[in-house]
Amino acid sequence: MTTPRWGHSATLLPNGKVLVAGGIAGGDPADGTTVLLASAELYDPSTGAFTPTGSMLTARWQATATLLADGRVLIAGGGPSLSGSAEIYDPSTGAFIATGDMVANTYLWVKDSPLLPDGRVFVAGYPTAEIYDPTTGAFTATAPYLTGAPSILEAATLLADGRVLLTGAINICYEPQCAVPGTGWAEIYDPAADAFTTAIGLSGWNGIDTATLLANGKVLIAGTDIYSLAPPYAEIFDPSAGTFTPAASPSTIHEDGAAALLPDGEVLFASAAPELYLPRSATFSAAGNLISLATSNKAVLLPDGTVLIAGGLLAGTVTSSAELYRPAVLTPAPELFAVWHATTGQLVFAGAPATAGEVLSMYATGLMEGGVIPPQVAVGGRLAQIQFFGDAPGYPGYYQVNFQAPASIAAGSAVPVRLTYLGRTSNQVAIGVQ
Repeated sequence: MTTPRWGHSATLLPNGKVLVAGGIAGGDPADGTTVLLASAELYDPSTGAFTPTGSMLTARWQATATLLADGRVLIAGGGPSLSGSAEIYDPSTGAFIATGDMVANTYLWVKDSPLLPDGRVFVAGYPTAEIYDPTTGAFTATAPYLTGAPSILEAATLLADGRVLLTGAINICYEPQCAVPGTGWAEIYDPAADAFTTAIGLSGWNGIDTATLLANGKVLIAGTDIYSLAPPYAEIFDPSAGTFTPAASPSTIHEDGAAALLPDGEVLFASAAPELYLPRSATFSAAGNLISLATSNKAVLLPDGTVLIAGGLLAGTVTSSAELYRPAVLTPAPELFAVWHATTGQLVFAGAPATAGEVLSMYATGLMEGGVIPPQVAVGGRLAQIQFFGDAPGYPGYYQVNFQAPASIAAGSAVPVRLTYLGRTSNQVAIGVQ
């Protein structure tokens, strides 16, 4: 990278480039000597190079970054002092602009602020969670947590059904002598009801957990950090039961390591001792060695199926290193084909336009066979409601997606349509809308 950094964000943009923003260039957050970064850069997979882009308005680390339906990126919260500010990166201009202030502070270690199926963004905040609406640029508080705000929140994971799983701890201890580093806390947020419910059985919080939605709709939790006396562990959350159960343990702690779901359903843990979680056998397996052996890095699945691993800490020193992980089989990003009227089968174009609220269909490639994670379809920069996705009848290797055109979509003769799956965006096609 152009700048050494850790605690940064890394977001795949619709144009295939990766936005890397903020973080810490050096120093120690514990004693206030950190060198915070406002700078940002872009990784271009076609050249393998990083180049600077516009800087953030506020230097921050551990902020969340969310790709919005219109291709912009929301950067929310982070340090210093758990900043309640937020800003937007616009790839078309390469600049950051201010947006509405948050109503609460973000949790410093929460890894994601997921994009909800209706196009809004869920942000896990303290003492309340909140929702960001891109159409108004404003944050509003959600209903309160069911059991009160936890001491720390590690992950906010969008489930296949549109709810959000939150995992963290109600008490924490970072010292090596702590036999029980924390008591697990888990709740589920339902955007439709604006309400939280409890999730049962999360084992003692061991710190620096990752949470990854699997192809079958369950969530893999894996963690433990160097300050814990507990061994490496993993568990599985089943949304249908609302409970956690133990899973096979990884061979190492993966402290603050990045996790990436691969197109074949396996999960890459990009720590100093990389591993793959193999869902078919429910076991972990070695995945080679990082070149830099950095920890606290970021991992981003790229359009060609490789994974970019960038930045982090190398023997306690902030690094600018970046490398690529190449799976045994490369699966490219989804490709979007024709869009047609679901009721008539006629193609949608300027002469046969769609209408707001109409159900449309498309063919695409690049989805997981038998997976339950729904794709996201953006029409005119607004998320559409997914009605169906699955195998395209009579066309092996192709998938059909039925979606409802957003009610708020603007009319036009060339309205853009894009499909996003596992964070990777398809090509763009244009349809007519009246």
